[in-house]
Amino acid sequence: MSAAASPRRIVLLRHAKADWPDVPDHERPLAERGRKEAPVAGLRLAELGIPFELTLCSSATRTRETWKLAAHELPHRPRTVYEERLYDATLGDLIALLNETPEDVDDVLLVGHNPAIHALADALAGESDGDARARMNRTGFPTAAIAVIAFSGPWKTVEHGVGRLVDFWSSHD
Repeated sequence: MSAAASPRRIVLLRHAKADWPDVPDHERPLAERGRKEAPVAGLRLAELGIPFELTLCSSATRTRETWKLAAHELPHRPRTVYEERLYDATLGDLIALLNETPEDVDDVLLVGHNPAIHALADALAGESDGDARARMNRTGFPTAAIAVIAFSGPWKTVEHGVGRLVDFWSSHD
C-alpha cells in the first residue's frame, strides 16, 4: 500500500487509568479500572480494522501495560518500539517523532499520555468528520480513549492541520 493509494493513519491511544502508588511517575502501574479499560480499547482498535505496521509506545509502565493488554485483542501485533521520548513529550516532540516514521509504514499507533496526546489530535486535525472533534474536546481525551487521524503525504510533512480526525472513541461516552 502506498500513501497515494489511500490515506495514512495516525491512531492515538491514551494509556488506561493508572494507579497512584508511592513510586516515581514513570513507574506508575495501571489501576484495576485501567486493567479492565485496556482490553476494551484493544477490541475497539481491532474493530477499526487498521493494519498497524508500527506501534510507538511510551516507556512508562502504565503505557507498556496498556499496550500489552490492548495488543492481545488485535488480529496481529505490529512491530513495537518503546520510545523514551513519548514520556513527558510536548506537542512538538510528538510531531518530530512522527516525522521520523519510515516511509514504508502507512499506519502508526502511538500510545502515550495527556496532555500531549490530546494536543496532538487537536493540532493535526485540520478537519473533522461528524462530531468527532466536539466529542473529543467535550471529554478531554480520557484514559484509554482513541483518536484516528488520516492524512496523505510523506511522514516528514506531518504538521499542524495536515489531517482529518475521522474517529474518536472513549469508553467514558
